[in-house]
Amino acid sequence: MTESELLFTHALGCKRESLYLDKGRRLTLSQGSFISSALKRRLSGEPLQYILGSTEFMGLEFKVNTHVLIPRFETEILVDAAIKYARSLMPFNRRVLEIGTGSGCIAISLAKFLPGLKITATDISIEALRVALDNARLNGVLNRVSFAASDLFDSLAADLFRYSICITNPPYVRSGEIDGLQPEVRHEPRESLDGGMDGLSFYRRIIKGSSDYLINEGILIMEIGFNQREGVEGILRDSNSFKVIEIIKDFNNIDRVIVARRG
Repeated sequence: MTESELLFTHALGCKRESLYLDKGRRLTLSQGSFISSALKRRLSGEPLQYILGSTEFMGLEFKVNTHVLIPRFETEILVDAAIKYARSLMPFNRRVLEIGTGSGCIAISLAKFLPGLKITATDISIEALRVALDNARLNGVLNRVSFAASDLFDSLAADLFRYSICITNPPYVRSGEIDGLQPEVRHEPRESLDGGMDGLSFYRRIIKGSSDYLINEGILIMEIGFNQREGVEGILRDSNSFKVIEIIKDFNNIDRVIVARRG
């Protein structure tokens, strides 16, 4: 749907086709007030998803606010990759770890489509974890995803158990480029965007730490930004812990997901 259709179907509580089949409908005072306010906020550059308080990802509904990154269509490629590898590893180890869960869209989607998984999802932001918990409840997977407040791996016990998959969509925008991003993106939490001077800071930390939490032959799946393939591959190679096994492109033919195997 277009942004206008999303706004009006949300305000009127109707389906898209009703907008065109019931053209004589009059807005109530509260509906008109909401649409007027929403349009003003949108003109200021605020993302429509924050205005509506929700968005769709993997065909599921997710609540969003300014404490979490808005789920992107490209990240569905990351989830699809995780589903493929999880299916092959599930007979041996059903545990999946997500680093930096934000709205919880990745972990919750995995739990929804692969109910046999046991998923742990971490985030440094307590406010983001509250959103993720709400979304797990909304999508009926609260009992299948464990959320933990943690700066990457810091609050996890490496000797408790290991995971078959570690998945992450880390901050990967260069610090100096954030102020030049589109106004909509600048409304999102900076800590979910800022990947350090070269955009690769979190990849270094995640690649270094994840080998202690993955089983032998375990899989590390990461979303990457434009022109970051070479840099991330170099970090993986230098770690001496991982071998790249797949690069997945998005629909614009941009390298978007990198998959590596431990050991």
